[in-house]
Amino acid sequence: MLLVLALVSMGDRGDPLAARAAVRPSPSASGSAGPEPSPEPSRTPLGPRSVERKPVKVRVTAGVGDTARMAKQLRAATAAYEGRSAAFVLTFGQAPEPGDGQAYAREINKSLRKARPGMFADATTRDFWNGGTSGAADLEIYFYTR
Repeated sequence: MLLVLALVSMGDRGDPLAARAAVRPSPSASGSAGPEPSPEPSRTPLGPRSVERKPVKVRVTAGVGDTARMAKQLRAATAAYEGRSAAFVLTFGQAPEPGDGQAYAREINKSLRKARPGMFADATTRDFWNGGTSGAADLEIYFYTR
């Protein structure tokens, strides 16, 4: 839990360089008729990237060992986030026993990299247990800011 709190705390901080760039002095309203300012070119964010505050929540239901179904569901659930990179993923595997739940979560996390290698290549994953019947997992995916 301490790790989760530390990661969420790090993701809670905004990008100070981007905030400074967003605050610009407004043009003065003088009576002089000067040339119109040219529109600014699109800018890429400056400074270190940050982590989104709100996770993308995904639920996967597949039998233990059914990695093809896991990958298929994960591809479908993350299709809207194509081109983004995940910072970290918290996976809560359901099972009556903690060891089984964590093992299921580990399977899901391996399937992430099969489903979307570019999106989850460098993501940190954590396997947790959530009581219940086997064959389901809840994921919280924290993406980097754009």
